[in-house]
Amino acid sequence: MKALLHICCSICALGAYRRLRDEGWQVRGHFFNPNIHPLIEFRRRKKSVQVLQERISLPVEYEEDYGLWDFLRELQHQDQPERCLECYRLRLEHTARRAAELDADVFTTTLLTSKRQDVSALKRIGEECGRQHGVDFLFRDWKGLSEDNRDEAKKMGLYRQQYCGCIFSEEERYRNTTRHLYRGPGPASGDRRWSDADD
Repeated sequence: MKALLHICCSICALGAYRRLRDEGWQVRGHFFNPNIHPLIEFRRRKKSVQVLQERISLPVEYEEDYGLWDFLRELQHQDQPERCLECYRLRLEHTARRAAELDADVFTTTLLTSKRQDVSALKRIGEECGRQHGVDFLFRDWKGLSEDNRDEAKKMGLYRQQYCGCIFSEEERYRNTTRHLYRGPGPASGDRRWSDADD
């Protein structure tokens, strides 16, 4: 039985892959995330999936193109929850189409492992995309699974992102923080420092 696993990031993929493997699925990963911005963040997350791929021998195919302009063209809303639903559909529709091309039995997504995602919406949209392309969406309530794997992911040296992915979620994450703000010369030494405080 073949399952195509949409991968949003390495930490989420770690637990989802193992659950699928334990169920007897032959798993192939699919990294397609035109929502991840800016470019440096996209490269970090892709590299981290490549590190995981080497550690657990998970075959993964990558959509290499940075998708900023495609993402913005597809997005009709800038506010949640509509923005997130459009983002789910963009990635799940692409994964469903690819699953059909590969003759996979099912497709699913690592987004189901996060407490921050709307799993009921993912289920509905996944099933709609599956019907459109003639392949079943495998729904599992893995909510919280990514958090359960954080210690192991840290030992593997996997990158841990600080926000969901898009430029809007980045702004929401850092809006009320002083993280990464330039603080200017120090009061005594005159050295220049950057703030790494979270709040």
